[in-house]
Amino acid sequence: MMTTTSDRWQAANQRYFMGQIARVRQALERQVAKMQGEEKVQEEDFLPLTSNLSPPATLEQLCKTFGLSDFERDILLLCVGMELDPSFPSLCAIAQGNERQAYPTMSLALAILPASHWDALTPTASLRRWQLIEVGTGTTLTSSPLRIDERILHYIAGVQHLDERLIGIIEPLHRSVQSLVPSHRQVAEQLAGTWLQASQQGSALPVVQLCGDETASKRAIASATCALLQLNLNAMSAQVIPTSPSDFNSILRLWNREAILSESVLLLDCDDVETSDPARENVIATLIEGVTSPIIVTSPERRRSRQRPSITIDVSKPTAPEQRAIWQDALGEAAESLNGHLDTLVSHFSLSAPSIYAVCTEAKGRGDNKESLCSLSPQSSVLIPQSSPLSPQETLSTLLWDTCRSQARQRLNDLAQPIIPGASWDELVLPEAQRQVLRDIAAHVRQRAKVYENWGFGGSGRGLGISALFAGGSGTGKTMAADVLAGELQLDLYRIDLSSVISKYIGETEKNLRRVFDAAEAGGAILLFDEADALFGKRSEVKDSHDRHANIEVAYLLQRMEAYRGLAILTTNLKGSLDQAFLRRIRFIVQFPFPDATQRAEIWQRIFPRKTPTEGLDPVKLARLNVAGGNIRNIALNAAFIAADANEPVGMQHILQAAKSEYVKLERPLTDAEVKGWV
Repeated sequence: MMTTTSDRWQAANQRYFMGQIARVRQALERQVAKMQGEEKVQEEDFLPLTSNLSPPATLEQLCKTFGLSDFERDILLLCVGMELDPSFPSLCAIAQGNERQAYPTMSLALAILPASHWDALTPTASLRRWQLIEVGTGTTLTSSPLRIDERILHYIAGVQHLDERLIGIIEPLHRSVQSLVPSHRQVAEQLAGTWLQASQQGSALPVVQLCGDETASKRAIASATCALLQLNLNAMSAQVIPTSPSDFNSILRLWNREAILSESVLLLDCDDVETSDPARENVIATLIEGVTSPIIVTSPERRRSRQRPSITIDVSKPTAPEQRAIWQDALGEAAESLNGHLDTLVSHFSLSAPSIYAVCTEAKGRGDNKESLCSLSPQSSVLIPQSSPLSPQETLSTLLWDTCRSQARQRLNDLAQPIIPGASWDELVLPEAQRQVLRDIAAHVRQRAKVYENWGFGGSGRGLGISALFAGGSGTGKTMAADVLAGELQLDLYRIDLSSVISKYIGETEKNLRRVFDAAEAGGAILLFDEADALFGKRSEVKDSHDRHANIEVAYLLQRMEAYRGLAILTTNLKGSLDQAFLRRIRFIVQFPFPDATQRAEIWQRIFPRKTPTEGLDPVKLARLNVAGGNIRNIALNAAFIAADANEPVGMQHILQAAKSEYVKLERPLTDAEVKGWV
């Protein structure tokens, strides 16, 4: 087997520190000879105190790193000898004149080692401050057993491993720059250059904060930064930081030592920390201030630094061209057969590199399953013409589209109410002008990539979001219209109740909105913000900080809507209550009128599913009920239950009974004119 340079260095390192142990053993033997009344001839040390190895021997590195004196180094070697040389226990016992003291003590070290000094064993000196040795229990400090820390023993032997007390708290991470997209690599190079310059100038390395919702990208940037500087990277979740002072201080000391021994950077993961927990926030801040190693903090939002200088960078997902390149790499040869479908994917879904690779792997796996392919309908994706049969390329694009949607759902499901699209254009009864605006909205979402990127309308990148306001009374079809658009575009639809998002605490409303938009970005979902009146009102004169902050909340929502890659819809019952300045920033406004008699008759004609048995229903007579489409649906559904319970087809008498219940709910009288001639 060929001997490598590493093997030769390891062998030379072992010979060196074993030789140094032998030198300390000589001091023990001289003391033993003295105790036994013998005169041992002074032998010259047969090894120099420096190894001339490159890189230096681990013992030399340890002494230099922690500033050990010659006496402290030899105390350490005395403890190492106890672990590696079987003659040490008996020599220690004889040298101390006590067979029970078969271990090193401070008293023994002071007696046999040259250049001794008492302060070597004080708590603030390097041996104990850095926990290089442990002091056992004894009647006195000088007679207490001394033992080398296991991590230090392995380090001197040339073996690197994570301290077992940090296992479960610290996670070693792989460092690499290979998989980084150009925009993120630029960030990593900037950070590495900043740290390198600070180090060369002898300045304290600034804390690096990587903010935003891109967890995978933030870790990749941290990994690349460490790779460029040839430093190791270890992650710690802020959730596992102990809050008790003794445990906290122990972990902090162990990490600071570990960082020195392994030349490591700490990645403090605060992405899942609730900022409403003051105790957790306090230990995080204390840890950041107390860590002596380079530190990178990842969190959704910027954290305020107490004293240490810091650099804060907002990390975004890869740019659209970078995502396109990742898709092409992940799909390989299959990417060429997708034609323009790949651009559509990039336009609608903003995914990180790991997510894109995961989507492609899952889609290819499903594509290999013939049964799953046969179960797909041609209407399962907007990417495929509904009238054409599925080709292999179209099947792959369908699977990619559906898998992208499922990838993005997980986080949004915790923040908003999903609405399963089920309505069609035929079910939506609106005047033609309003229907045309809805078709225009769908066209904008479908063609945004072509118009913004290929045709150059993207410009500065501002105001590219597609926003709409649906105004009208309750039950006039606002939610159904959003449902129809989601089905047409094959996108997920989520309803957010703005009244539940708004908080009386300053900054909380923006934080709630940011979580929603950040979670929705990946999947390009349609966001339906109900009850816009709760936030949008006519701006009054700003009289105090609360008025001023209310305007800030509105401005923030509009800003995020304008920047959102997908479609964001606001609904309101009172369009007149909205400020015109805000309305100008919304791209589409659709007024949903109260349906007239003709429209109500049309709704009644379509309200019952084909499977529902009906008998003698007269849409013209039913249209006399002066209610909106939402109320019509409630009446129809209630009538169906009444008829089913009577084991009869739905008739006018069942609808009459259901209408009476609905009018009671509306606190309105059911007039004779509305139900005349029904039964």
